[in-house]
Amino acid sequence: MAATERRLSTMVLVIGTGGAGLRAAIELAEAGVDVLAVGKRPKEDAHTALAAGGINASLATMDPEDSWQQHAADTLKESYLLGDPRTTRIVTQGAARGIDDLERYGMAFAREDDGRISQRFFGAHKYRRTAFAGDYTGLEIQRTLIRRANQLGIPVLDSVYITRLLVHDGTVFGAYGFDLTDGTRHLVHADAVILAAGGHTRIWRRTSSRRDENTGDSFRLAVEAGARLRDPELVQFHPSGIIEPENAAGTLVSEAARGEGGILRNALGERFMTRYDPQRMELSTRDRVALASYTEIKEGRGTPDGGVWLDVSHLPRQTIMNRLPRVYQTLLDLQMLDITREPVEVAPTAHYSMGGVWVRPEDHSTDVRGLYAIGEASSGLHGANRLGGNSLIELLVYGRITAQAAAAHSASLTAHPRSAAAVHEARAEIDGLLAADGPENVRALQRAVRNTMTEHAGVVRDEEGLRTGLTELAAIEERMEHVGVHPDIAGYQDLAHAFDLKSAALAARATLEAALERRETRGCHNRSDYPDTNPDLQVNLVWSPTTGITHESIPPVPEEIASLMEDVSTDGKLAE
Repeated sequence: MAATERRLSTMVLVIGTGGAGLRAAIELAEAGVDVLAVGKRPKEDAHTALAAGGINASLATMDPEDSWQQHAADTLKESYLLGDPRTTRIVTQGAARGIDDLERYGMAFAREDDGRISQRFFGAHKYRRTAFAGDYTGLEIQRTLIRRANQLGIPVLDSVYITRLLVHDGTVFGAYGFDLTDGTRHLVHADAVILAAGGHTRIWRRTSSRRDENTGDSFRLAVEAGARLRDPELVQFHPSGIIEPENAAGTLVSEAARGEGGILRNALGERFMTRYDPQRMELSTRDRVALASYTEIKEGRGTPDGGVWLDVSHLPRQTIMNRLPRVYQTLLDLQMLDITREPVEVAPTAHYSMGGVWVRPEDHSTDVRGLYAIGEASSGLHGANRLGGNSLIELLVYGRITAQAAAAHSASLTAHPRSAAAVHEARAEIDGLLAADGPENVRALQRAVRNTMTEHAGVVRDEEGLRTGLTELAAIEERMEHVGVHPDIAGYQDLAHAFDLKSAALAARATLEAALERRETRGCHNRSDYPDTNPDLQVNLVWSPTTGITHESIPPVPEEIASLMEDVSTDGKLAE
């Protein structure tokens, strides 16, 4: 099948047009560096736009005693000591600068009467350090970054699906992909590539990601280029994703619903959090509430559809309309359900990839020269539990730092060899899939991957289940050799789904193998056959298909931060 090929050249290529990708592109453009940003979904609707809660920085506008050191201490403690202290220092020290950048771009934060940026408690923070814009913080950040990118005239192609990074002799020299609408091929030559294409939570059946995002693209692109993954098994499950309709399963019911007084009940009508955290009840931490709901469902006290009930109907109608407008509207739109009158059926849902591409803490460079990874695609900050509000500030801090590193790499080159063979392989990969006319349906195989991950690598795991999952995955990988791919008049989405499937399978294998290796319970990772934390596994697990899993030691926490690490009271706070 003949296809038009468009050839482009830039100094730095950014893959992903969410908050991380746009922040990097803005830094490059402001420095006068030639940059191109590409993405596979409309930039106005990138995953960043779904983030509700807020963004962290120790601005001390509300609590003068706050400091970046305390923010670092809270972050490392919440990571169950799997976060990298160097990464944590860079993010927490650079956080205020990140907020300043957003203000410079024109973002309207919520403010106190005297003009200070307002900050609130969120999760296990000792002080109020979460800045916000209503419950649409991520959407406002995305809009602000888009507006700044437009001012700078940054070229953004947000209907291009990148299928392969182009590498020669361990150095990246660009990427290859196709247009989702008309199939036009794109060959992009670049001195450096910044990977900002999200995580892998879409490989579970219930997820807060939409169906064509967070499918593990970053993981596959990086690994096939020669990079490695770190801690892919560490995935945060949100306690309250809706169950119906199936095409929206996993859509979040904001934790504000519990924060305002929502009650969780099982199918017997019992307020079951009394069994799991009688002090904090529904205001317990995200991992504990998710585990409680999972246990109720698993032990037969869940609803017929496999969930539990979240009820806010006892609250005054005006409270719901004023404090939970997004939740109210979402349930009305998706289920014609009036939450002022009826409870919502929810279940734990895959929410955030805390592991990701292995990167160096100082600049987020990878094993491949000229290749960088940022945002949810990367790893190092969150460890085994993400502190609420940290993901948005991470993408701002490292978007700036990594852009500067990529620009310096580009400027340092005296020559940049390319590889005709690498380009030929990228073309042939697409040609091969377009010619595929086998009996296997790509979407059915995607569903099979999600079923396997949900059954065997969900909130609670054990050796038998993980090994069964690997056996099932091997069978799916065999069936993937016989898919049929059929673009039609509507576009090339079927080809995109075939690449999503390849990414999902790789991400699933990495996750299952690393979860099998982590024989302990730590943070989000619950092993029913190893219920205790193992001090010998206070390491990062680094995975690649060629070397398998290696254990990577974590540097010690500096004393100025370690001395501040303590159990933080969550009384009166909503723990994310």
